[in-house]
Amino acid sequence: MMLFLLIFLGALVAQLLLPWWVVGPVAFVLSFWRGQRGGRAFLAGFSGVGLSWLLPAAWWQVHTGSILSQRIATLLPLGGNGWLLALVAAVLAGLLGGLAALAGVWLRQAFRPRPPQPATTDASMTAR
Repeated sequence: MMLFLLIFLGALVAQLLLPWWVVGPVAFVLSFWRGQRGGRAFLAGFSGVGLSWLLPAAWWQVHTGSILSQRIATLLPLGGNGWLLALVAAVLAGLLGGLAALAGVWLRQAFRPRPPQPATTDASMTAR
């Protein structure tokens, strides 16, 4: 839950100041820092970044009358549905965030030292 909030807030603030693709490095770095397992990190990245795109898109839909999004949705095979365009954009952004978060956790796991393995005692080795 903490990783989700960090990714959501980090992506939301970073998108105000930097280009759209900054959500990938934000999810990567935060998952490298705080992520423990791959599945949870993917879900936190997917939902955090996806929500950070869906909420502003929904706000723009409501407050602008969805004129521009309907025109863009007409160009795409979405039938002019601006809400569907916002949902598709949020899912694509969520995939970017989820995969970046997964890569961050996997990189952290790759550099983590492995715990020492217990010595195996083979019966044939002790009989000698």
